[in-house]
Amino acid sequence: MELGEQVAMQVKRAKEASYAMMKTTTQAKNNALNIMAGELDKNRALIKQENKKDIEAGRTKGLSKAFIDRLTLDDSHIDAMIKSLSEVAALKDPVGEITEEWTRPNNMIISKMRMPLGVVGIIFESRPNVGVEASSLTIKSGNSVILRGGSDAYNSNMCLGKIIKDSVKKAGLPDGAVEVIENTDRETVGILLKQKEYVDVIIPRGGRGLVDFVAGNTMIPVIYHDAGICHTYVDKDADLDMAVNVSMNAKVQRPSTCNAMETLLVHETIAGKFLPVMKLELINAGVEVRAEEKAKKYLPDALDATEKDFRTEYNDLILNVKIVENLDEAIWHINNYGSHHSDAIITKNTQAGEKFTKEVDSAVCFINASTRLNDGFEFGLGAEMGISNQKLHVRGPLALKELTSEKYVIKGSGQIRV
Repeated sequence: MELGEQVAMQVKRAKEASYAMMKTTTQAKNNALNIMAGELDKNRALIKQENKKDIEAGRTKGLSKAFIDRLTLDDSHIDAMIKSLSEVAALKDPVGEITEEWTRPNNMIISKMRMPLGVVGIIFESRPNVGVEASSLTIKSGNSVILRGGSDAYNSNMCLGKIIKDSVKKAGLPDGAVEVIENTDRETVGILLKQKEYVDVIIPRGGRGLVDFVAGNTMIPVIYHDAGICHTYVDKDADLDMAVNVSMNAKVQRPSTCNAMETLLVHETIAGKFLPVMKLELINAGVEVRAEEKAKKYLPDALDATEKDFRTEYNDLILNVKIVENLDEAIWHINNYGSHHSDAIITKNTQAGEKFTKEVDSAVCFINASTRLNDGFEFGLGAEMGISNQKLHVRGPLALKELTSEKYVIKGSGQIRV
């Protein structure tokens, strides 16, 4: 069978399954997630064995340490996937929920009801756990899903994909509820992007190149998981111990992620106290610092930060540092250089915190907390399809409710328009 025919068959099967998934009971959906969790636990050795093939191939290709980190599936990652499945199963089913209801003067009752989006296509690159999270959320929200993973995680994706599909079959869910595109040729992405008749939304989860390619080559609505150029601003009224702890966590806890800090902004009146302490912590953590002119007074060994640096998502132990005159300059910098993803202020000043959250144009704004916490799991959402930094149809973690839309349901008693 030709590649185009194969993908077309899969999307048609997913479309048929989406109508069956709309009416699948909560109990049946939860049963599928629980079976999936059990199968992941049972197949630990196989998952790690297949993942090892991808890691070894990645090292041979010279992939970065950060990329290998995103690729890795060890016992802790498997535990996290199992826990995520259990948490999604425990969440309230959003399908059929009445979110609003009101009565018109003619006694017509108008309500809004949550319904699945339909067929969700997710194209992801290096993180093989994305397939499990995406499947759990689409199943629970009554959608069907098409998974297309990247070539660097091929063996891991095929292993997890088989476990997911076998679990769906054992649970008695419709054939096509989860479809896995096994061919990683880029041509498959192009074919998938042309399936507007069958696919209701596309979610690209990867680098800027992937996102730009998807956005420029489809008529299907796209929910972006775009670059994470994240900032932490240390205000003049910051608790400096907190500022050091939060900033270090945002940078070094897992630098390969999209919600890791890339630029540290510091108010000029506290730079002399804060940066010397921060410098020692960064050195101990092996962070390469790039600083603008004012900051180099306190960080003389740092590299010079360029305009390009402030617009770069490193996903690595590299940090830009800039001193600003005030909160307004910090907000301006974030809005002009950031990617509208995750940004934080460290301050004891309530008004400064409120101003920051109102004026920073990002999907998630933090006051006195690490940007690393922008995560569906950390927010109590069970899992996420990604973190959207666009403005429609959702901003922030794309989780269970965000995989539904609302339709109007009208109850009348013979009303007509006059």
